[in-house]
Amino acid sequence: MSTEHPGARGGREHRRAAPRPQLPDVRPLDRFGSIKIKLGVLVAATVVLGVFITWIGLRNELGPSRTLPLAIVLSLLLTQVLARGMTSPLREMTTAAQAMADGDYSLRVRATSHDEVGQLAVAFNIMAEDLASSDRIRRELIANVSHELRTPVAALHAQLENVVDGVVPADQATLQGALDQTERLTRLVTYLLDLSRIEAGAAALNVSSIPVGDFLEDSADELSMMEAGKDLRYVVDVAPPDLVLRADRERLQQVVTNLLHNAIRHSPPGGEVRLEGYPATDGQGRDVVVLEVGDEGPGIAPGDRERIFERFARGQHAPPPGRTTSGGTGIGLAIVRWAVELHGGTVAVADSAHGATIRVTLPVLDPRPDDPA
Repeated sequence: MSTEHPGARGGREHRRAAPRPQLPDVRPLDRFGSIKIKLGVLVAATVVLGVFITWIGLRNELGPSRTLPLAIVLSLLLTQVLARGMTSPLREMTTAAQAMADGDYSLRVRATSHDEVGQLAVAFNIMAEDLASSDRIRRELIANVSHELRTPVAALHAQLENVVDGVVPADQATLQGALDQTERLTRLVTYLLDLSRIEAGAAALNVSSIPVGDFLEDSADELSMMEAGKDLRYVVDVAPPDLVLRADRERLQQVVTNLLHNAIRHSPPGGEVRLEGYPATDGQGRDVVVLEVGDEGPGIAPGDRERIFERFARGQHAPPPGRTTSGGTGIGLAIVRWAVELHGGTVAVADSAHGATIRVTLPVLDPRPDDPA
């Protein structure tokens, strides 16, 4: 049985790929915009051809015994040619669907008509493109997540193994290194949970009034305690001091926290991280609130300023002194863009004399009548 199964499978695949039309695959009826009209033209053409052949035969005294079979054969032949052109997209869709079942999303259907079959072929091609894109994203997601998880897990495993074997003492520096890797894993898991929200679609916003100055101060204080090893300076500058922004606090916290993580990661020891907030007017004349987070790191190359907001994308700049890698996941800024666009705002890399500055622009929303703020 094991010797016959491959042969049988090979025969099935051969029958799937090898057939070639015995008649030309012409599509003279593509000019018609409805399958009903095509069927009517097909029936009329075969009837006219049959009548014409019969008339020619009788006129030349061939007799009904020879004229009628000849008219039937030629009518069937014409029907086969026209019907093959009408159903050709359906056969191509069948072949492409079978290829998709085997994981090949590269086949497309040649849509040349404007009837229902042609519209189906166009929709099929769009579906195939979407499936190919989803499959590519899934493969990239698995590869990138596996890589990002493997790095901190391997480092944490090596550190703990050295402590257990007595190679290094379990002092504060060693435990701090293990804690850093654990925090990196925690951030990665949080990013992946947020990424699943992005894949699921836009989430609802719970809008409230947020004092910008206090919000940025609290965010800086929280992150400064978690990243105390670099001795960074956090400067919060909000003008006017009573500036209020209406937004979803949880989503805005995602934006500022991810931007601060990014700034802290690329800042040199003893550097300065700046958080600014101020009102402005966008290009369409709308009132907006601008939030900026800047650092004194190596900056972002102009060619990377759009790409860094894509999932799993990283800039090509050099890492900070004393580090061999930036340690980023390539997810944080994608989450920032998602949360900002959820508010109807924009995020971009702003020009700066040194370091990198990320600028978030959020529209000013009118408060509800019952809003105490």
